[in-house]
Amino acid sequence: MANFDFDQAEGLRRMLAGPKPRIVTFLSATPQDDKGAMLVNLAASLAHAGNDVLLVDACEGNNGVAARLGLDGGASLLTVARQECALNQVIHQAPQGFGVASMTRGDRMAGHYSAQDARRLAKTFDVLVKQAGVVMVDGEFSEDGSFPLPVMEASEIVVQVSTSAASITNAYALIKRLSQQLGRRPFGILVTNASEAEAKVVYDNMATAASRYLAVQLTSMGSVPADEYLQRAARLGRAVVDAFPLAGASVAFRRLAGRFALPGMTLPGRPGGSSHLGA
Repeated sequence: MANFDFDQAEGLRRMLAGPKPRIVTFLSATPQDDKGAMLVNLAASLAHAGNDVLLVDACEGNNGVAARLGLDGGASLLTVARQECALNQVIHQAPQGFGVASMTRGDRMAGHYSAQDARRLAKTFDVLVKQAGVVMVDGEFSEDGSFPLPVMEASEIVVQVSTSAASITNAYALIKRLSQQLGRRPFGILVTNASEAEAKVVYDNMATAASRYLAVQLTSMGSVPADEYLQRAARLGRAVVDAFPLAGASVAFRRLAGRFALPGMTLPGRPGGSSHLGA
């Protein structure tokens, strides 16, 4: 029988602590431009729906979303961790309506990323995410099987994939490496440049293979169709939901934003939660 006093105390503790930051790390088996476009438009769609969104560029090189938006100059979270600037100096407001911050701006790749830096960076990130409702991380899974921060390992992890054979193969290999590094846990699958029917085939095949050969559960996050209005909006420096609200991609991103903004959003089986993200 449940302990009522314990449950009541735990509920009060959670109320006083406030909601936990919602952190989703995105990895991709698609070209970097496709990933950047997806992140920008999803973040803009979430912001358009009234969410406080922060997009963190955690890529080691200069091909992350901050560079795509031209917001990779200046200080990074690592600079804050080294007490060389204030936290508010690293958060830039994108014209699409959300905040952007760079994690290291290539410092890690340059060999200047010490264990002490890592600890301080983790603390800085913890402070940062408490200022946002939804934190989207443009991440990379390094060859050594590590993420820049342990919190990325504990966050929801979503893998972007397209309908091409190469992308599907790369996405499956990525999931295999993730499961070997992080253990048995679920991952989300987001299919881009695909119709709903095409995305269902991709997801079903990947979910079957992952379950059979890796004992890993995948969750469908939905899909975004190929749409020329995405490129048109990008050339205008705007999100597709803002520039062309009736476009097929806009409808898809609004649907995705609705899923990501659900209270208590978490992948099934993830430590700390059990509700579904998928359809």
